[in-house]
Amino acid sequence: MTRVLVLGSLVAVGILSVTLAAVQAPAPAAPAGAAAQSSPSAAGITVDKITDRLYVLRGGGGNTAVFITADGVTLVDTKIYGWAQPLMARLKEITDKPVIRIVNTHTHYDHSQGNPDFPATVEVVTHENTARLMREWNPVYGGASSPEAARNVFKDSNGRGLPTRTFKDRMTIGRGDDRIELHYFGRAHTSGDAFVVFPALRAMHTGDAFPNKGVPIIDSNNGGSALEYADTVAKAAALPNIAVVITGHNNMTLGIADVKMYSDFVRALVTDARAAKQAGQTIDDVSNTWKVPQQFLAAGYAQPAPARLKSNVEVIFKEAK
Repeated sequence: MTRVLVLGSLVAVGILSVTLAAVQAPAPAAPAGAAAQSSPSAAGITVDKITDRLYVLRGGGGNTAVFITADGVTLVDTKIYGWAQPLMARLKEITDKPVIRIVNTHTHYDHSQGNPDFPATVEVVTHENTARLMREWNPVYGGASSPEAARNVFKDSNGRGLPTRTFKDRMTIGRGDDRIELHYFGRAHTSGDAFVVFPALRAMHTGDAFPNKGVPIIDSNNGGSALEYADTVAKAAALPNIAVVITGHNNMTLGIADVKMYSDFVRALVTDARAAKQAGQTIDDVSNTWKVPQQFLAAGYAQPAPARLKSNVEVIFKEAK
């Protein structure tokens, strides 16, 4: 169901200030790395309009941002294998401009497997670590095991859809109101998490470095880090002039304060697990007893499934030598 949003905006010196509020309570968000729950179809993708130039397409994998510029469309993430065609069908309902660029926030299948279905002329931009990881196609540590996750679409397509342009710390694409800024702040969900900012719209896509209000997947197979995670997200939360945040899987947009809270949430989990290890507790001890602190429960966070929590604790114990 398409989410209805109330948008208040103020245009000053070419800058659009956007404030969003949901008019109904959100349904539970899909966890990061979760497989699609229905067969690929346009009906399985909902469209949230943020502004006339920015949309979020939800369903079929991670949240896809659609940024419409004078030259064409930039997509941020392209969903699970099989969902690119439904994604394109939804795009045609929004704009007749061509897709000229894909930015992948990270390597995972539910954010990148649609890449090969787009024309070979489409530029694909990622962090340099993500470019390497997409070629390696390592299993997702702590993620759900599924045929979709295992499918290496880039090998199947002889490398089509792999990154054609990379950055190390920061990249600026375009200019003026069409400008896109890419930031890398360090390891978190993977070792290549990109934060994508649309300055003119005061909006940011966090990918799965901030997937939703729940414990992350800390994918150590793809360079993710428990001990660095909170600091990485805190750096993104310190970016100026951001009002709208598109996360990797949440079913509504959030604000920059939510990014800071997510950093605090991950830090609390890591701090508690490290202290438990130092006190002689086991991974199972922590996995069976750790509870989400009340301040986060009050903000809409959910108690994690035992398997997800255990995979996080395993990574924390391994790093906290």
